[in-house]
Amino acid sequence: MDKLEALIRTDLFQGIDRELAEKLVEMTSLRTVEKGEIIFHAGEPADGFYSVASGKVRIYRSSPSGKEQIIHVFGPGRAFAEVPMFQGADFPASAQALAKCKLLYFPRQAFTRMMIQHPDLALSTIGLLAARLRNLVNQVSALSLKEVPARLATYLLLLKSSQKGNTLELDLPKGQIASYLGTIQETLSRILKKMTEQGLLEVQGKQVTILDEARLELLAEGEEQL
Repeated sequence: MDKLEALIRTDLFQGIDRELAEKLVEMTSLRTVEKGEIIFHAGEPADGFYSVASGKVRIYRSSPSGKEQIIHVFGPGRAFAEVPMFQGADFPASAQALAKCKLLYFPRQAFTRMMIQHPDLALSTIGLLAARLRNLVNQVSALSLKEVPARLATYLLLLKSSQKGNTLELDLPKGQIASYLGTIQETLSRILKKMTEQGLLEVQGKQVTILDEARLELLAEGEEQL
């Protein structure tokens, strides 16, 4: 995949014309990052942002005690780290490659100049940031107001919305899913086992099949208990 193809596939640039896409490509660099490699640490200057051409990236925060909270996972076609870049501030979280990745890097100064010259690009960026804010509000609500079974049910339903059919491929190892949901792996395993015993799910390795979507939705809304 070349830089232009990767850029056109990025959510931030959906619908832009080819001439603008070619101008954006001129300012970008393509970076290869190995699995497990840190892309940036929290507190480093946000001098640009990225989009995923291939692979998968996790955004996370670490506490002084070493506990990690996954904030988001980005796959191909997703831009990330654009918010602190526009603020001219430091990265508030860290980013790590979950697999070998190819990333497009957009330097801050060149991209902001391009937005001034092309208002449509600025509007697309505002729309993406608004969607990210809405998703973050939903995530905070899920983590703070719901019990762990409801959080897991919500996560599985969101995963289903991005995949075809009722058989889902888990996008993270179970330990990292537990971190994302604000719990520990042992608790997650117990809840998955209980959901399986009650006929909501079937779990085989990294594959989860939703057997009773209606009840899973009730569980996600807190209207039913395990």
